[in-house]
Amino acid sequence: MDSFDLPHISSFKIEGYGIDSISSFFMDNGYKIGGGLDFPKKNLRGLWMATAYISNGPLPRLVMGEILVDELSPASQEIIRKYLKPAGGKQALLSSILGSLIWEKPTWSEFKHIAEENELAAWAFINGYTMNHLAFSVHRLKHRFSDINCIIRYLEENGFDLNQDGRVLKVSTDGLLLQVSSLSEQLTVEFSDGIIKSVPASYIEFTERLVLPQFKNLPHDQIKEIHRREDFALNNADNILESSRFMSDV
Repeated sequence: MDSFDLPHISSFKIEGYGIDSISSFFMDNGYKIGGGLDFPKKNLRGLWMATAYISNGPLPRLVMGEILVDELSPASQEIIRKYLKPAGGKQALLSSILGSLIWEKPTWSEFKHIAEENELAAWAFINGYTMNHLAFSVHRLKHRFSDINCIIRYLEENGFDLNQDGRVLKVSTDGLLLQVSSLSEQLTVEFSDGIIKSVPASYIEFTERLVLPQFKNLPHDQIKEIHRREDFALNNADNILESSRFMSDV
């Protein structure tokens, strides 16, 4: 667990669902909100959370996102609200752990309509509270894999398809946050009308948080998480979210 940086969980901003339906559990257990992440072009609002223990490495940061349903077209809103029943979000945490939906599967035509408007909304509609992606902290790994460029070479040599939006290695403007992600695996889904299609599922991200300039002279064995770059880079995150892009006939 100490090499995890964050799991990312997505849902819909509808009463009883969304960030509020799952964040309270973590806040009751020591997590605090670190900051917000807004993606207007994707109709997505997010926040990231961390605990006081993050400096010692055992608990991961968390990112939670919610699709702003009220900003979608009336037709897409109607479809989503048809399936997300009041109070259904009470099972949100269990749903995330089990990777199961807490609403009925839509028809293919309903899903396709939403995907044509907003792919992230479609992803959440068919995957529910399942983790959108899981990130590993490269700087906590051992040997050569503590360098993100070695991770990239290994993934490419072993046939992994990597997200190239913005470039394969995504670098924050301050140069201290390095990220790379795979493309999502494809999941075969039978929709409620019997049509079977492949849709994007989850993917993996690797993150390297470099040492802050004021701590650059610290001995390597004294460097802790608090000495590294915190927070997230919106441009990086925006490109990484394209890892769950639809590749098929949606």
